[in-house]
Amino acid sequence: MEVQRPRGTRDFLPEEMAKRRFVENRLRDVAVRWGYGEIKTPTFENIELFTLKSGEGILGEIYNFKDKGDREIALRPELTAPVIRMYVEELQRSAKPLKFYYFDNCFRYERPQKGRFREFFQFGVEIIGSTRPESEAEVIALAVEMLKSAGVKGGLHVGNLGVVRTLLKDLEVEHQSKIMRFVDKKDDKGLGDFLDHIQAPDDIRGKLLRLIGLRGMNAVHEARELLGDIEAISQFETLLDLLDVYGLEYQVDLGIARGLDYYTGMVFEIYCEGLGAQNQVCGGGSYRLAQLFGGEDTPSTGYAIGFDRVMEVCNVEYQPQIRAAVICFDDTRREAIKIAKKLRDAGFITYLDLMGRKFKDQLTYINTSTNSRYERFIKLNTNMENNKLETTYAVIVGLDELKAGKYTLKDMSSGQQSSKTMDEIIIILNEENTKMTSEMEKDRLCNINRSK
Repeated sequence: MEVQRPRGTRDFLPEEMAKRRFVENRLRDVAVRWGYGEIKTPTFENIELFTLKSGEGILGEIYNFKDKGDREIALRPELTAPVIRMYVEELQRSAKPLKFYYFDNCFRYERPQKGRFREFFQFGVEIIGSTRPESEAEVIALAVEMLKSAGVKGGLHVGNLGVVRTLLKDLEVEHQSKIMRFVDKKDDKGLGDFLDHIQAPDDIRGKLLRLIGLRGMNAVHEARELLGDIEAISQFETLLDLLDVYGLEYQVDLGIARGLDYYTGMVFEIYCEGLGAQNQVCGGGSYRLAQLFGGEDTPSTGYAIGFDRVMEVCNVEYQPQIRAAVICFDDTRREAIKIAKKLRDAGFITYLDLMGRKFKDQLTYINTSTNSRYERFIKLNTNMENNKLETTYAVIVGLDELKAGKYTLKDMSSGQQSSKTMDEIIIILNEENTKMTSEMEKDRLCNINRSK
């Protein structure tokens, strides 16, 4: 019987994993440069963590079960709640702000479709402990910078829930929550029917429908005309001024709601073409969750990047590396192992035959193996020219080479070969790496200049 993978999950082969890991590391590098530390939380949590945050309705969307101790457990459907649980449990007395990033898989039981899976991956960032607009602006700028590092340019939309919540403050809390969910889903008919149902005052109804439709540079001015000079609008203007300092392109969109009660102020979303209906690649905002989980009331700001969606549209410049293959004979395999170790210790990706192939078959394999398919994959996904592919060098180890203390170094691209000592080989491969890196950097700068 053939056992297949569960519906809504995927296998990632070496070619795809190479690109995913490369992009992941790009995101990590940006987070580290901005002063964020990596954290990791459990794959499963007590189910109350998610029902407290999102309500009992989430039970139909998650993987939950009872463990052998009869405890209700859930695979994490997202990562914000686990991070704040960790903060409440271990870090409340730490100096603020705390700046974290994380990358992990999440699970949701929903209908699989393009860009949506039952197991998916999120890259996220949280700042815990600051209410200042500087933290909000940094979070947004960091999200844009991360996506840029992965070759993704999206449309940034920025809103402020405090503006809408000010208008709704006299309504029942439950009614406010339902209204925000309709706004988040862009369900104008549902919103209108609900406002009729609760008999919302005409003044609130009219202002709400106009407010959530405000977009563009005049949106803040028009919101002030509707609601007066309220604090939420002043705070929003301060944030937008800081986004200008960062040099970000954005659109004000007061119709962003995010649909969850714990968001309190700034919210933002980033959309990208080429993804169809599921075109949001990043979303977040300012929120308060700590008190819900038994901690002190603590402001936080963060976002999550849909890593799988990023992988569908990213355009990255892969940094090539020299690859080496140690080619040996039956009577030189022991020495070949030692030579391969020296090359790996020197930092080179090194192949060594594990199948007992004959000499010619080893040479044939390194041109047709997974490594070569990997190179073609990189070429297709980075627009590299033929001469920019990773060069494979063969280090031939025969009895004559061992006696002479020199090995035949063959460039598999050009066919040229020469006799070199191990130290000379390492110097040559390092020089080739440096040359290749320099050529890639020149091409990158040329592309930047052409695009200006």
